[in-house]
Amino acid sequence: MGLLTGLLTLPLAPARGVAWIADRLEETAERETGDPAVLRARLAALNRALDEGEIDQERFEDEEERLLDLLEGRPPGKAPAHPAPRPPGSH
Repeated sequence: MGLLTGLLTLPLAPARGVAWIADRLEETAERETGDPAVLRARLAALNRALDEGEIDQERFEDEEERLLDLLEGRPPGKAPAHPAPRPPGSH
């Protein structure tokens, strides 16, 4: 970047800095949501929260489904292509 360009775009420096920080935060979040160890830890914390009465059953189920989807590599809210078969006698 030349000196003149640097001087002319100086007022945009804060916006570029914010965009850079946002990119780093997004990269970190993507890494963490894809890490199976982090997802398992979040599932364990979710179970503790339910056991201790911090969240209700409905919120637990919604969040558990989202975390399990991420753990299995599916986008959250997408049903599996082939649902798991039910055990005999559970109909």
